[in-house]
Amino acid sequence: MASTSLVIYLFKILKIKGENDKMEIKVLGPGCSNCIRLEKNVEKAIEGTNQEVTISKVVDPVDIMKYGIMSTPGLVVDEKVISYGRVLTPKEIKAKLNL
Repeated sequence: MASTSLVIYLFKILKIKGENDKMEIKVLGPGCSNCIRLEKNVEKAIEGTNQEVTISKVVDPVDIMKYGIMSTPGLVVDEKVISYGRVLTPKEIKAKLNL
């Protein structure tokens, strides 16, 4: 039984190549001009990379609050908040995403 737990643990750590390697990016905000700018900057940052990315918007205030941020726009990568309350430049986004 212990070896099964170890295999599951290693699987989670090593993440066998597949669909799970796709980066999920969410832009949090009600659709204001700063939210739109952040989304465009995310698109510019990932342009020309070989990284598979899904970009989505979260506009519902209740869903935004679930991430624990009180000022928008917010940027979430793989369910981890990496920025909120300001518009990151494409260069800053690349640095945070290690692209």
